[in-house]
Amino acid sequence: AVRAYLQAGWEVEPVNLSGGTIEDLPVRRSLADVPPPIDRITVYLHPVTTLAELERIAACGPGDVWFNPGSADAEVLQAARRLGLPFVDGCSIVDIGLSPALFP
Repeated sequence: AVRAYLQAGWEVEPVNLSGGTIEDLPVRRSLADVPPPIDRITVYLHPVTTLAELERIAACGPGDVWFNPGSADAEVLQAARRLGLPFVDGCSIVDIGLSPALFP
């Protein structure tokens, strides 16, 4: 996803507890470390982890949240609605006009 978004001209702030780098970008260890505003959060986590992160996601006040395939289940979607998150349950790479197959 990082590579796809960069190719499409987006400014990307990768987040992962492990830190490090992705596509030569420094990885932030927490959403709280990403400077606002946050236009979009694209989630690639197991539903159990996604559910645990929803309040932190909501606290960022994102423009939208994309739950990529496999990252949300009924419980996640229900909790996201309850939190008032503007979310889409679908592939965020397809949304920017690219195919995930281009980014193995």
